[in-house]
Amino acid sequence: MTTIVAMEFQGWLAVTAVSVIAMIGIVPLWSSMRRKSRRDRLMSAGLNGDSRSILEEKVWFYGLLGDSHRGCFDGLMRIFIEEKRFEACGGMESVTKEMQLIIAAQACLLVFGRAIDEGWKAITPYDRLDSILIYPSAFVAKRAGEHIEDGEKSVLLGESWSTGSLILAWDSVMKGLINREDGHNVVMHEFAHQLDQTDVADGVPDLDTGRDLALWAHAFAPAYERLVDEVNDGRTNTTIDDYGATNAAEFFAVSVETFFEKPRQLREDEPELYEQLKRYFKLDPEEWR
Repeated sequence: MTTIVAMEFQGWLAVTAVSVIAMIGIVPLWSSMRRKSRRDRLMSAGLNGDSRSILEEKVWFYGLLGDSHRGCFDGLMRIFIEEKRFEACGGMESVTKEMQLIIAAQACLLVFGRAIDEGWKAITPYDRLDSILIYPSAFVAKRAGEHIEDGEKSVLLGESWSTGSLILAWDSVMKGLINREDGHNVVMHEFAHQLDQTDVADGVPDLDTGRDLALWAHAFAPAYERLVDEVNDGRTNTTIDDYGATNAAEFFAVSVETFFEKPRQLREDEPELYEQLKRYFKLDPEEWR
């Protein structure tokens, strides 16, 4: 009798184990299908008239994207705003809808070219980003790291983390949007880091093929070295801001700012770099000028 009970118990355990394993496989699949359905719906819904009016007034590039692709851009923004948490920090009372739209537009511009072909899948590099923390102005970060002494304080305009958060100073957001040709845009800079941080923050975003990687390295490595040499020589009038000489990750982020805000100068000074950015973003900002 004991043997029969033990066999029945073992059989029950086996059935339970199979059920648990099946559920482990089903839950991620169900979650993925649910996300796809929600994103399809949001992509189709896009933005309402009030939101589009704000963008037309406040975001200089919104009217230059082309009517045929405007729906795609609006859909990306709708997904972004619905899925990210915007938090007011440092004494800011609240985050308005206008603030959300202004930030989302600049973030979505970096994936818009790919979305024309890929739809909402182009926004997946931002999937690990949960919250956007907004300070009224430059904020002080106290942190410890490999190259920072414990307890050192840094004054920042923005910061991108690979752990789900991104920080922005609102006055710098607006300054970067208004001064559209100075090569400085904190939103584009920090979201370029998000693209880079899908694996290791090394100045190389997720590229499609090995050939793309080779072409990227062929263009970026010499351009980075040239900027470092120029900065070491005391040059201050570089097309790519000298902060890009900090490391490869910062060079990529600053290059992205320059690509969208100073496309003609970048194409003239670093034509191979410009071509690789154009290939990656599937956009040519010089056409907007």
